[in-house]
Amino acid sequence: MKRLSTILSVVLIGAVSTANASTTLLQDDAGSQTFHQELKNRFIEGGPEFMGIVLLCLILGLAIAIERIIFLNLATTNTSKLAQNVEDALASGGVEAAKEVCRNTKGPVASIYYQGLDRADESLDSAEKAVVAYGGVQMGQLEKNVSWISLFIALAPMLGFMGTVIGMIQAFDKIEAAGGMDASLVAGGIKVALLTTVFGLVVAIILQIFYNYIIAKIDSIVNNMEDASITLMDILVKHKK
Repeated sequence: MKRLSTILSVVLIGAVSTANASTTLLQDDAGSQTFHQELKNRFIEGGPEFMGIVLLCLILGLAIAIERIIFLNLATTNTSKLAQNVEDALASGGVEAAKEVCRNTKGPVASIYYQGLDRADESLDSAEKAVVAYGGVQMGQLEKNVSWISLFIALAPMLGFMGTVIGMIQAFDKIEAAGGMDASLVAGGIKVALLTTVFGLVVAIILQIFYNYIIAKIDSIVNNMEDASITLMDILVKHKK
């Protein structure tokens, strides 16, 4: 939770710094439009109601995505090296030496190994059940908060569409109040309405890229956990003999 709060603070500070930098550039050179200036102007044109919520979805989604990426990278372990170290420790120092190797290694695979070794003196069935049960716990840790990213991916474009619909209604209200068809009035209202959809889709695309990377990383770690569990049981079978 502390890690997520820190990352969220960094993302918020970066967003504020970017906005300030864009404002400075706009003041320095009013005659030319950079990408950031154009983006800021379009954001302001879209209105603060829905655009602010869409921006919040982006900030929160990026904060969770960055936290997950850092966590998953730290959870990645060289399973082949760990299995070899555990096997060597079992052969030379027994179960306690192998458990010490797991304690000194970070990652879910090392934790699973430790749980299996902790029940190795009871029976192989007990060790296997411990490995399977703790593997499910570790999978839950890997997938923590990932559902929030998928929520923001779905929410951002829906908010954009809602802003578009409301903007279109307001544009037709202006036409009705004017008592006639004014092309410039209609065009301006539709343009502002569509901006919310554009920004919502951009946010969804950005978060979708991070989401797919995180899911692929989780799948890779889970596959390593399953392979490592099989390897551990083979090591324990050899040790029993």
